[in-house]
Order: sequence, then C-alpha cells, then structure tokens
Amino acid sequence: MTRTIIQKDYYRIHGKWPGKFICRGMIDPNFRYLYIFRKASKYRKKTVLGVFYRILLYHYQVKYGFQIYPGTNIGEGFYLGHWGTVIINPKVKIGKNCNIATGVTIGQTNRGDKKGVPILGDEVWIGTNAVIVGDIKIGSNVLIAPNSYVTRDVPDNSVVVGNLARVMQNDEATLGYINNKV
Repeated sequence: MTRTIIQKDYYRIHGKWPGKFICRGMIDPNFRYLYIFRKASKYRKKTVLGVFYRILLYHYQVKYGFQIYPGTNIGEGFYLGHWGTVIINPKVKIGKNCNIATGVTIGQTNRGDKKGVPILGDEVWIGTNAVIVGDIKIGSNVLIAPNSYVTRDVPDNSVVVGNLARVMQNDEATLGYINNKV
C-alpha cells in the first residue's frame, strides 16, 4: 500500500498508521498544522482550495507560532515536537524524518560568503532554540543540540553543540531521538 506524505507525517507523530480517517490526529495541534501545511503546499495559490488552505494555514501560524510557508521543501515524516515559535525560510530544503523542537530558526543570511539558506539532510534532530543560518549543508543523521548556533557545514553522522557550533563525529548521533521512521 502506498502511503501519502500526510500519513507518513501522522506515523512519525503517533507511531501507527492512520485508518481511513485522520480525524483523531486533528486533535494534536502539531499534526493539524502539518496537515494544513501539506494541503496548502499541494494546491496552487490561485485555486479555490489553494486560497482556502492558505487562509487556514495563516490562522494556524498565528495561533501556534509556526512560520513555515507553503512551498517550503520538507520531506516526508516531518515532526514538530511542540508547538511554539518555529521559523523556517521558504527556500530551505529539509530531508525526510526530521525533528524540530520549539524556538528553532532555520533562516537566510543576506551577506558574506555564506549568503543563502541551509539544506538539511535526512534524519536531522534539531533541539530547542537552535539557529541554523546561511548557505550551509547539514548532513544526514545529525543531532543539533539545544541553543546551538550553526553557520557552517556539518558532515553526516555528527553531533553539533554550542554557540558557535562545535561538530563531533558520532555514527549514532540520532539513535533514540528519531523514532517511527518512514
């Protein structure tokens, strides 16, 4: 059976595949936001459904503090740990099975040699209040510790800590942090 991206997001949050109806999952604010985000991203801006889902998404952006715009390239199995301020630039690319906690900013740098936005690989766990900015690449299986400030490339299988970020190799960086992978 082919699973939709919304079902995969649901699985990451709840640890089980949804039945025919996802209504029970709509109680969870994180899943509700992701559901509306995926729908808004699916339909073009100027269609009736596109306008409807963008208005609904804006309502939930204000209500829950997420600032993730339709069209942001986010892979399947996306997990928002808690609702609260999360800001992601619309040009950012995020791989599959990524976890993002409260207070995270993934943004753009407007000047210097790192001018641009980050690209995140698969299975990246980002802790509370971490900031990731600039034209950098974050590899797969990377744990970015809470309150880290990342402005340089991070290789696969790494743990990032501190402000300015210090990178340490670790093959089991996200072991136990990213569950219910799709």
